[in-house]
Amino acid sequence: MLKMKLINLESEFSMLLIKNGRVVDPKSGFDQVADVLVDGKKIIKIADSIEEAGAEIIDATGFVVAPGLVDIHVHFREPGQTHKEDIHTGALAAAAGGFTSVVMMANTSPTISDVKTLKEVLASAAKEDVHVYTNATVTKNFDGQHLTNFKALLENGALSFSDDGIPLQSTKVLKEALGLAKANNTFVAVHEEDPELNGILGFNEHIARDKFHFCGATGVAEYSMIARDVMIAYDRGAHLHIQHLSKAESVKVVEFAQQLGANVTAEAAPQHFSKTEDLLLIKGSAAKMNPPLRTEKDRLAVIEGLKSGVISVIATDHAPHHADEKNVDDITKAPSGMTGLETSLSLGLTNLVATGDLTLSELLAKMTINPSSMYNFDAGYLAENGPADIVIFADKEERIVSDHFASKASNSPFIGEKLQGVVKYTICDGKIVYQAS
Repeated sequence: MLKMKLINLESEFSMLLIKNGRVVDPKSGFDQVADVLVDGKKIIKIADSIEEAGAEIIDATGFVVAPGLVDIHVHFREPGQTHKEDIHTGALAAAAGGFTSVVMMANTSPTISDVKTLKEVLASAAKEDVHVYTNATVTKNFDGQHLTNFKALLENGALSFSDDGIPLQSTKVLKEALGLAKANNTFVAVHEEDPELNGILGFNEHIARDKFHFCGATGVAEYSMIARDVMIAYDRGAHLHIQHLSKAESVKVVEFAQQLGANVTAEAAPQHFSKTEDLLLIKGSAAKMNPPLRTEKDRLAVIEGLKSGVISVIATDHAPHHADEKNVDDITKAPSGMTGLETSLSLGLTNLVATGDLTLSELLAKMTINPSSMYNFDAGYLAENGPADIVIFADKEERIVSDHFASKASNSPFIGEKLQGVVKYTICDGKIVYQAS
């Protein structure tokens, strides 16, 4: 039973006092039981004991108080695919998962390739209680050939560029995109799966061959494309970000490029450090995603990459789909992807912290200050005069993942699984935007 005052979510108080929580700030290394006082959109005091007459109190005894989580890879499907998700339900899912800042991918319909579409998306995003940002496409409507107007899109609120879901096959286009990114102080994020080296997507090559009897998604399609692209980034002196890396060899390639001096960053998705291709046999299309779940060797290598720092960011690749789309007779026809915002923190706590692979602060760094720093967000840390974006969670409390999500979608292979970690409150700009029932 939680010991706390009942807080009316409909009201906004000028001051909020979080008492007796374990305050963990990965940026400063602060990790101790303390009180946090919030006034409006700012944290105004962090101390051993704070008394403030009239402040609304949250009793965080036994809970972790951390910076609001930051996810730089989500799909909110608006415009054009709102039967799967929309910006509002995506924002609700983010808040329920402890996220206060998210960056949307541009594979909408129409794609976010021009200023008009961008402005419409950002107008919708501005209505939400969490910070919702977006990137724009590298090429016009994902054609892989014609670059978008980077400068105009950045000036109108885009943050970075990605044709996520569609690999950039042309080295000439990638080289030119990286040049534009460098000139405009931004970066290009890439989905690395060479279509010419792949069969049917969503199925790792081993299980595809042995159980489904077709050619699946190969490892070489990922790590060969990464090898190509990190070397182009090295030559250009530009920042390249590798999305949802999944292969052991890919970790080595990124490590090599970083040691060479290339400005290359990488992210891992929780599913790739939590599960292997065998999950497809149990969960079917719910476990189908791009890149696919791989082998145990790959899973452990991704964890080693997170431990070493080669992989600096954990991002969900939150990819909601309608149940009717996933529940088709032919699994090869089901779309790839899983909803991820509401299970991400629990998967990290269960499969990285509880196992001793990462400390709690190390996990949080990859979900707060590291992704935030890539965009220079004023987010991802707890400090006096810093932003009042905060998540409060029970790090060791167990839960069974239900099929009831704040997201419009429930395409998760983790439904029914026992995980550690329960979000109790999410606070954004000093306002409680989620409270566990």
